[in-house]
Amino acid sequence: MAGKRSRKSSETPFKPSKAQLVEAKGKTVPDVIAKNLCVLFCGINPGLYTAAVGHHFARPGNRFWPALHKSGFTDRLLSPFDERELLKNNIGITNVVSHATASASELANEDFVKGGRILRRKVSRYRPRIVAILGIEAYRKAFGCVNVEIGQQEETIGAAKLWVLPNPSGLNANYQLKDFTRLFRKLRKAAE
Repeated sequence: MAGKRSRKSSETPFKPSKAQLVEAKGKTVPDVIAKNLCVLFCGINPGLYTAAVGHHFARPGNRFWPALHKSGFTDRLLSPFDERELLKNNIGITNVVSHATASASELANEDFVKGGRILRRKVSRYRPRIVAILGIEAYRKAFGCVNVEIGQQEETIGAAKLWVLPNPSGLNANYQLKDFTRLFRKLRKAAE
Protein backbone atom coordinates (compact mmCIF):
# COMPACT_ATOMS: atom_id res chain seq x y z
CA MET A 1 0.00 0.00 0.00
CA ALA A 2 2.81 2.45 0.74
CA GLY A 3 3.56 4.70 -2.17
CA LYS A 4 0.00 4.65 -3.55
CA ARG A 5 -2.94 6.93 -2.90
CA SER A 6 -5.82 5.01 -1.44
CA ARG A 7 -9.19 5.71 -3.10
CA LYS A 8 -11.48 2.86 -2.08
CA SER A 9 -13.12 2.67 1.33
CA SER A 10 -12.24 -1.02 1.47
CA GLU A 11 -8.53 -0.26 1.30
CA THR A 12 -6.48 -0.21 4.48
CA PRO A 13 -5.49 3.25 5.72
CA PHE A 14 -1.81 4.09 5.63
CA LYS A 15 0.38 6.80 7.04
CA PRO A 16 2.17 8.73 4.30
CA SER A 17 5.93 9.09 4.42
CA LYS A 18 7.67 12.47 4.50
CA ALA A 19 8.42 12.08 0.80
CA GLN A 20 4.75 11.37 0.04
CA LEU A 21 3.74 14.48 1.99
CA VAL A 22 6.16 16.62 -0.03
CA GLU A 23 4.86 15.09 -3.27
CA ALA A 24 1.26 15.85 -2.24
CA LYS A 25 1.71 19.64 -2.55
CA GLY A 26 -0.61 20.93 -5.27
CA LYS A 27 -2.55 17.66 -5.60
CA THR A 28 -6.32 17.51 -5.39
CA VAL A 29 -8.73 15.14 -3.66
CA PRO A 30 -11.83 14.00 -5.56
CA ASP A 31 -15.11 15.48 -4.37
CA VAL A 32 -17.62 13.28 -2.61
CA ILE A 33 -20.65 14.70 -4.37
CA ALA A 34 -23.95 13.87 -6.03
CA LYS A 35 -26.99 15.82 -7.14
CA ASN A 36 -29.54 17.09 -4.63
CA LEU A 37 -27.56 16.40 -1.45
CA CYS A 38 -28.99 17.56 1.83
CA VAL A 39 -25.65 19.02 3.00
CA LEU A 40 -22.46 19.67 1.06
CA PHE A 41 -19.57 20.24 3.48
CA CYS A 42 -16.87 22.46 2.05
CA GLY A 43 -13.39 22.43 3.54
CA ILE A 44 -10.84 25.20 3.01
CA ASN A 45 -8.41 23.12 0.94
CA PRO A 46 -6.74 19.73 1.31
CA GLY A 47 -3.77 19.53 3.61
CA LEU A 48 -0.73 17.53 2.54
CA TYR A 49 -1.71 14.52 4.64
CA THR A 50 -5.21 14.47 3.13
CA ALA A 51 -3.84 14.83 -0.41
CA ALA A 52 -1.24 12.12 0.17
CA VAL A 53 -3.86 9.56 1.23
CA GLY A 54 -6.52 10.87 -1.16
CA HIS A 55 -9.36 11.20 1.36
CA HIS A 56 -10.98 14.25 2.95
CA PHE A 57 -10.19 15.36 6.52
CA ALA A 58 -7.70 12.50 6.85
CA ARG A 59 -5.09 14.00 9.16
CA PRO A 60 -5.22 12.42 12.63
CA GLY A 61 -6.67 14.91 15.10
CA ASN A 62 -9.15 16.41 12.64
CA ARG A 63 -12.53 16.65 14.37
CA PHE A 64 -14.71 16.44 11.24
CA TRP A 65 -15.46 12.69 11.40
CA PRO A 66 -16.08 12.48 15.18
CA ALA A 67 -18.29 15.61 15.10
CA LEU A 68 -20.25 14.24 12.15
CA HIS A 69 -21.00 11.07 14.10
CA LYS A 70 -21.60 12.62 17.53
CA SER A 71 -24.00 15.18 16.03
CA GLY A 72 -26.13 12.44 14.45
CA PHE A 73 -25.23 12.89 10.79
CA THR A 74 -23.94 9.29 10.70
CA ASP A 75 -24.96 6.26 12.74
CA ARG A 76 -21.34 5.19 13.26
CA LEU A 77 -17.94 6.83 13.30
CA LEU A 78 -16.66 6.82 9.74
CA SER A 79 -13.02 7.19 8.79
CA PRO A 80 -11.80 9.27 5.87
CA PHE A 81 -11.45 5.99 3.98
CA ASP A 82 -15.23 5.50 4.32
CA GLU A 83 -16.04 8.94 2.88
CA ARG A 84 -18.10 7.61 -0.06
CA GLU A 85 -20.58 6.19 2.47
CA LEU A 86 -21.62 9.77 3.20
CA LEU A 87 -23.54 9.81 -0.07
CA LYS A 88 -25.92 7.19 1.39
CA ASN A 89 -26.73 9.78 4.09
CA ASN A 90 -27.25 12.50 1.47
CA ILE A 91 -24.03 14.29 2.51
CA GLY A 92 -21.04 15.31 0.40
CA ILE A 93 -17.63 16.97 0.67
CA THR A 94 -15.75 19.45 -1.49
CA ASN A 95 -13.27 22.29 -0.88
CA VAL A 96 -13.19 26.03 -1.52
CA VAL A 97 -9.69 25.67 -2.99
CA SER A 98 -8.93 22.35 -4.63
CA HIS A 99 -5.12 22.14 -4.41
CA ALA A 100 -3.21 20.92 -1.37
CA THR A 101 -0.89 23.04 0.74
CA ALA A 102 0.89 22.48 4.04
CA SER A 103 -1.23 25.27 5.54
CA ALA A 104 -4.17 27.38 4.41
CA SER A 105 -1.97 30.42 5.08
CA GLU A 106 -0.06 29.48 1.89
CA LEU A 107 -3.15 30.27 -0.19
CA ALA A 108 -3.42 33.64 -1.92
CA ASN A 109 -6.57 35.74 -1.89
CA GLU A 110 -6.92 34.96 -5.62
CA ASP A 111 -7.09 31.24 -4.75
CA PHE A 112 -10.10 31.92 -2.53
CA VAL A 113 -11.85 34.21 -5.02
CA LYS A 114 -11.38 31.67 -7.83
CA GLY A 115 -12.48 28.88 -5.46
CA GLY A 116 -15.63 30.83 -4.58
CA ARG A 117 -16.54 31.12 -8.28
CA ILE A 118 -15.93 27.41 -8.82
CA LEU A 119 -17.98 26.54 -5.73
CA ARG A 120 -20.90 28.65 -7.00
CA ARG A 121 -20.84 26.73 -10.30
CA LYS A 122 -20.60 23.40 -8.48
CA VAL A 123 -23.57 24.29 -6.28
CA SER A 124 -25.55 25.38 -9.35
CA ARG A 125 -24.79 22.05 -11.03
CA TYR A 126 -25.36 19.71 -8.06
CA ARG A 127 -28.06 21.70 -6.20
CA PRO A 128 -27.43 20.77 -2.54
CA ARG A 129 -29.99 22.14 -0.07
CA ILE A 130 -27.30 23.45 2.30
CA VAL A 131 -23.63 24.32 1.78
CA ALA A 132 -21.59 24.30 5.00
CA ILE A 133 -18.24 26.05 4.64
CA LEU A 134 -15.81 24.85 7.30
CA GLY A 135 -13.67 27.92 7.83
CA ILE A 136 -14.70 31.48 8.61
CA GLU A 137 -11.73 33.10 6.84
CA ALA A 138 -12.23 30.90 3.78
CA TYR A 139 -15.81 32.12 3.54
CA ARG A 140 -14.79 35.76 4.04
CA LYS A 141 -12.12 35.60 1.35
CA ALA A 142 -14.06 33.50 -1.17
CA PHE A 143 -17.28 35.51 -0.95
CA GLY A 144 -16.02 38.97 0.06
CA CYS A 145 -17.95 39.04 3.33
CA VAL A 146 -16.65 40.94 6.35
CA ASN A 147 -19.13 40.46 9.19
CA VAL A 148 -19.49 36.71 9.52
CA GLU A 149 -21.02 34.84 12.43
CA ILE A 150 -20.92 31.09 12.94
CA GLY A 151 -24.12 29.42 11.71
CA GLN A 152 -26.60 30.10 8.94
CA GLN A 153 -25.90 33.14 6.78
CA GLU A 154 -28.39 35.51 5.17
CA GLU A 155 -26.59 34.99 1.87
CA THR A 156 -27.35 31.92 -0.22
CA ILE A 157 -25.55 30.26 -3.09
CA GLY A 158 -28.31 30.01 -5.65
CA ALA A 159 -31.12 28.17 -3.89
CA ALA A 160 -28.77 26.57 -1.35
CA LYS A 161 -28.79 27.84 2.22
CA LEU A 162 -25.33 28.77 3.42
CA TRP A 163 -23.79 27.88 6.77
CA VAL A 164 -20.35 28.83 8.07
CA LEU A 165 -18.75 26.63 10.70
CA PRO A 166 -15.24 26.62 12.18
CA ASN A 167 -12.42 24.70 10.55
CA PRO A 168 -12.35 21.24 12.23
CA SER A 169 -8.58 20.92 11.94
CA GLY A 170 -6.84 19.76 15.09
CA LEU A 171 -4.79 22.96 14.82
CA ASN A 172 -7.89 25.08 15.53
CA ALA A 173 -7.57 25.44 19.30
CA ASN A 174 -10.52 27.85 19.59
CA TYR A 175 -13.02 25.00 19.29
CA GLN A 176 -13.07 21.58 20.91
CA LEU A 177 -14.89 18.43 19.79
CA LYS A 178 -17.88 19.26 22.01
CA ASP A 179 -18.16 22.65 20.27
CA PHE A 180 -18.03 21.07 16.80
CA THR A 181 -20.60 18.48 17.85
CA ARG A 182 -22.98 21.19 19.08
CA LEU A 183 -22.57 23.25 15.89
CA PHE A 184 -22.90 20.23 13.59
CA ARG A 185 -26.03 19.18 15.51
CA LYS A 186 -27.61 22.60 14.84
CA LEU A 187 -26.81 22.19 11.15
CA ARG A 188 -28.25 18.65 11.11
CA LYS A 189 -31.50 19.86 12.71
CA ALA A 190 -31.76 22.67 10.17
CA ALA A 191 -31.27 20.13 7.39
CA GLU A 192 -34.12 17.88 8.55
